[in-house]
Amino acid sequence: MRTHLYRGVLALAVALVFSAPAFAQGIVKGKVVDDKNQPVADAKVVIAGPARNAETKTNNKGEYVQVGLQSGSYTVTVTKDKLIATTKVNVTQGTPAEANMTLVPAATAGLSAEQKAVQEAAGAAIEALRAGRDDEAIEKLNDVVSKLPTCSDCYYNLGLAYTHKQQWPEAEAALKKSIELKPTNPDPYNGLANVYNAQKKFDDALAMNQKASELSATTGGAGGGNAESIYNQGVVLFNAGKYADAKVQFENATKADPSNSNAFYQLGMTSLNLGQIPEAVAALEAFMKLAPNDPKAAQVQGSLPALRQMLPK
Repeated sequence: MRTHLYRGVLALAVALVFSAPAFAQGIVKGKVVDDKNQPVADAKVVIAGPARNAETKTNNKGEYVQVGLQSGSYTVTVTKDKLIATTKVNVTQGTPAEANMTLVPAATAGLSAEQKAVQEAAGAAIEALRAGRDDEAIEKLNDVVSKLPTCSDCYYNLGLAYTHKQQWPEAEAALKKSIELKPTNPDPYNGLANVYNAQKKFDDALAMNQKASELSATTGGAGGGNAESIYNQGVVLFNAGKYADAKVQFENATKADPSNSNAFYQLGMTSLNLGQIPEAVAALEAFMKLAPNDPKAAQVQGSLPALRQMLPK
């Protein structure tokens, strides 16, 4: 091993003696760490300058070096997975330019400290909403929209939190504001449909569902729209006592998303209300296969034997 090492050093020395550059070379070097100050290995480093772009990677210590650069201003961008950092350096001959960087999530790159704080607060609010801490989510989201009043998604999530609390006027106002800021997003229309449906404003709910269906990028079943929008339309129609129309929507929802157990359950219930026993049994059996542990499954399982006895012989 020693012999090979010395040979390598000797060969390098000979190469340096006979390959002296005609011009001095500019150098950029640095170290890349994450937000915990840990070295980031194998990160891509792109050094963009006036004459050419150079590319290298960090080593196991998070360090990198690039030689052979002309004098001038360069932009150094480092990326790894969904993390990024960028900075500018001035390269001169004879003195290495140093660019040490800390990688941050790409979504926060370029944001001011205040903007990052608002984004973190929004993330904490969504986490509270998912955990069922609606009061906390409402407090945090109201604080976020006071600082970032153009955040459509913030208003949408605020509307969901108010919906969970059954604070219908506040939910409606937040969802309408979300639509005002981003009228092409179907989600707040679905949210409003749920708000109106809960208050038995079935015509308004159906209108919101239809608008959501029109805006949905995914088509499914007659009339287009995604499975959720179609299913929600069925719920509104069912609650309004329009069982025949509701059945059509639930059928379309099962076609758009064959794994939607709730759509099969509602199709079964709707068919029962229409006195269509074979269709009800088929839908409820499909529900049981998809969701045998659903809270409704025990009731369905208990009802199926009697329903099967009612089937035509």
